[in-house]
Amino acid sequence: MGYTKAYTPEDLNNHYYTKYPELLPLKPKIDAAVDAIVACYQNGGTVFCCGNGGSSADSAHIVGELLKGFLARRPLSDAEKEAFAKYGELGSLMAEKMQGSLAAVDLTTQQSILSAVANDNDPLTMYAQQLWGLGKKGDVLIGMSTSGNAKNVLCAGFAAKEKGITTIALTGEGGGQMGQYFDIVINAPSSWTPEVQEYHIAIYHLICALVEAALFPEK
Repeated sequence: MGYTKAYTPEDLNNHYYTKYPELLPLKPKIDAAVDAIVACYQNGGTVFCCGNGGSSADSAHIVGELLKGFLARRPLSDAEKEAFAKYGELGSLMAEKMQGSLAAVDLTTQQSILSAVANDNDPLTMYAQQLWGLGKKGDVLIGMSTSGNAKNVLCAGFAAKEKGITTIALTGEGGGQMGQYFDIVINAPSSWTPEVQEYHIAIYHLICALVEAALFPEK
């Protein structure tokens, strides 16, 4: 796999499910997550991500794959290039180097609001508070917890439900409490934290790649 050619959904599925055959039973859930995210973007929505510890790093990782090119090339349209080019040398550089982008927000890295909520309210609401202000109906929340029981991620899920935001959970095999409340639950086939996180990386890489293939098909 690399940034050198177009990958079809068939290419991507064959690669990942051959490499991780134990994830094949999760394919309907992964496909449902892809469909929800694609629909979100087609309607001008945003994907929000959150988690704790290693899952916080995964949250940032997902956002990185969405905001710029991941596997597919995402050239700007001619109109977009022309709009930037009018700003001279720097604008021309932007026209050449900028890529198509998918709106995504990592809720784990906003230090000012995270510390304010922790100090003034309750740390358990640190993600929910952000989502309450930033999220809107039709958006997507990806919440990650190896146990499925992270309380601050659960709170984010509850806020999302009240906003009309589709919720996707990445958990371990049991699903935990998130398995009861999130719309789409992708429960990795392990209960050992390091292994669950390893599966999560493969799962969200596949999801991001399939979303990109749907929205930026290479000519």
